[in-house]
Amino acid sequence: MNATQMENSPRESAGKTSQAIVQTPCSDYKETNGLIYFARMLDKIRLRAEGRLPDDYFTGVDEDPTFFDARCTRFIRVNYDELAKRTLQGGSDEEILEWCFDRGRKPNQEEIEIWNAFIAKRGWRDSSSADLQAAKERNGWANRDDIQTWLDLHDAEEGRTPKR
Repeated sequence: MNATQMENSPRESAGKTSQAIVQTPCSDYKETNGLIYFARMLDKIRLRAEGRLPDDYFTGVDEDPTFFDARCTRFIRVNYDELAKRTLQGGSDEEILEWCFDRGRKPNQEEIEIWNAFIAKRGWRDSSSADLQAAKERNGWANRDDIQTWLDLHDAEEGRTPKR
């Protein structure tokens, strides 16, 4: 398992899903009722079910407890498989988040702010910094100062300009 995989990034060689138009998920920064990353997790669930998510994206919680899907579902205390099933039944991201709050926990504004700061800064001066640097090097981006976090790397890999 490479470092890029460790934080839900696509692997270096994007796989193609058979006969479907492959699409990358929305940015980690997209907010759902103030919570970042949640929309991306739901987007990955939907795209995977449609056969449009590149094969090498991770969804779920089985691979590694540090993957963002696992961290997010633990944060709101919902079962990932139940969340995936609910997501595929339809509804807006906001409706699904409310469903999660009803079944798990509803963090307060301060907890959401702490979550957002943690996820947005993951890879910057923390235990995953070396893995992030290795992932940048594999992509040929060792000297890209605009990629300082895993979210920056995801955006860069998916053709978006990392936030500043």
